[in-house]
Amino acid sequence: MSDPLKHECGIAMIRLLKPLSYYQEKYGTPLYGFNQLFLLMEKQHNRGQDGAGIGCVKLDVEPGSPYMFRDRSIKSNPLARIFNGQLEEYNRLMAEGILHPEFPSTVKENFDFGGEILLGHLRYGTSGVYTSANCHPFVRQSNWPTKNLMLAGNFTITNEKEINNSLIERGQHPIFGTDTQAVLEAIGFHLDEAHDAIYHRNRDSMQGGQIPDVISSDLDPVRILRKAAADWDGGYTIAGLVGNGDSFVMRDPRGIRPCFYFQNDEVIAFASERVALMTIFNQPIERVCELEPGTATVIKNDGRIYCEPFTEKQKQSPCSFERIYFSRGNDADIYRERKALGAALKDQVVKAIDNDFARSVFSFVPNTAETAYHGLLEGLRLHRREEVKQTLLDAQRDGSLTESLIDELIMGNWPRGAKIAHKDIKLRTFISQEKGRAQLVSHVYDITYGVVKEGDCLVCIDDSIVRGTTLKESILNILSRTKPRKIVVASTAPQIRYPDCYGIDMSELGKFIAFKAAVALLHDDGHSELLQEVYQECVAQAKLPTDQMVNYVRRIYDRYTDAQIAAKIAELVYPKNVVWSGDLEIEFLTVEKMRKAIPEHNGDWYFTGEYPTPGGYATLNRAFINYYENKDGRAY
Repeated sequence: MSDPLKHECGIAMIRLLKPLSYYQEKYGTPLYGFNQLFLLMEKQHNRGQDGAGIGCVKLDVEPGSPYMFRDRSIKSNPLARIFNGQLEEYNRLMAEGILHPEFPSTVKENFDFGGEILLGHLRYGTSGVYTSANCHPFVRQSNWPTKNLMLAGNFTITNEKEINNSLIERGQHPIFGTDTQAVLEAIGFHLDEAHDAIYHRNRDSMQGGQIPDVISSDLDPVRILRKAAADWDGGYTIAGLVGNGDSFVMRDPRGIRPCFYFQNDEVIAFASERVALMTIFNQPIERVCELEPGTATVIKNDGRIYCEPFTEKQKQSPCSFERIYFSRGNDADIYRERKALGAALKDQVVKAIDNDFARSVFSFVPNTAETAYHGLLEGLRLHRREEVKQTLLDAQRDGSLTESLIDELIMGNWPRGAKIAHKDIKLRTFISQEKGRAQLVSHVYDITYGVVKEGDCLVCIDDSIVRGTTLKESILNILSRTKPRKIVVASTAPQIRYPDCYGIDMSELGKFIAFKAAVALLHDDGHSELLQEVYQECVAQAKLPTDQMVNYVRRIYDRYTDAQIAAKIAELVYPKNVVWSGDLEIEFLTVEKMRKAIPEHNGDWYFTGEYPTPGGYATLNRAFINYYENKDGRAY
């Protein structure tokens, strides 16, 4: 994706089902869980550039000793920094004779992350807030183990204010900050209530030392989550650890955010990506399962595992961007789907180059678009083979088949692929935040020279085009140095027209290049008054309940065809101050073709404005009001 998106976090959770001594004997280290957590997070590193955090809960710790631990960082290379720091501490304790790996009990007693339950989180920053205090896991503390709570997730809740207001109405004093804090306090409130109910039910019938075990045994996390999440609006996968050793992972009822798990007799592990679990635990695809939307898997402190629904089943809307861009492409299904997305562009590309393969070069940008590029090439080559076959049959029938014709058909006009654009990953960190991007973005890509000849058409396939910034200020400037007669940028995603509020940080409507193009067309046509009409409609419905809101912004797009908006986008991103004066064409995959390529991931509100929850329409409404009033910042 030429424009980097933020806020698609990743989670990892590991629950060891055997004592630490088991892993010392079998794997030669009591840090088996700790090491697996690192690998599981590293395999999902694409989901976190701004920060990372890990947490741990130890089982059956004697009173007076700590049992919950956390480490977070937002410094450069946060994941490596955290794990290296912990390993340095482990080695120091070992060198001083405080712990001995051959005696796992000493590791558990003295090393913070020598426990049975481990939680990890990879963070893309949100709301412009970049401090370690905003890194997951979040913790809610108490001197009762069953009231301690640690959470990490990949989510956005759109009705954070309503959740906090409900806590205020109950007499609490929540600290406003993030939706993560709101979720933590909401679950924590019902956790407290469940704890207190069990405590009051048993305190007069048994001795005090027995009560913690009874509370721990009777506590049902699913029942707590059922009450806490009853009114949540958003997309989420959330992992939680309770101080008594209970743990859970929950997924939103529409399946917007992804979650997978693997279980055997040694471990149960969860992650945002299936292929990470397959690789780390060396498992075939059929052994890694998807957590059902609207359900929570609970692992009690005694090792019992159960999965139950915590809410009613809803219409499924798994995020389409998971398949187009975010998840690693070496997952078997994702790899196949991304190739299908590229192949689906075949007809549009053939038309864009006038079916002239002899004077066309095909490439991709950035590296994440490579799989789709291979799919496009396969589609183009199949198209060319069919052309050659038909021409040969026709020549055979009319008697014009000659050796020279065969040579011309087989050896000529064949799709040529080449790696043209190279991303300089050393600059990735510096452009991860919006501030200062414009000055640096022009240096992110370099090019292969001498491949594209004057008179060639250069076709580059991209994952998606969001803001068009990198395309205009960097990629097209560099591609134009090859002086092709025409540049075609083909996007495997349709035009991104609407903001997201379920996990991907792209909520400012006025920054979308498709929206800019539609507005420019309104001005060109003398119909800019429509913007004021839509604004008035949005303001009029702003105080309505979210389930009564509608998409008025659609009126702006409905005036124009996809082709008209794409042509205006090409005009807006055409590189300035370059010697090149060739043609530029931008092609976007249609929504219908995208749905056919990734049929199981139909969460396409980015393109259609059809949001799966009422909070989506509220976010869109606020986003347009912010745009019209010239206000920056997220709309939720």
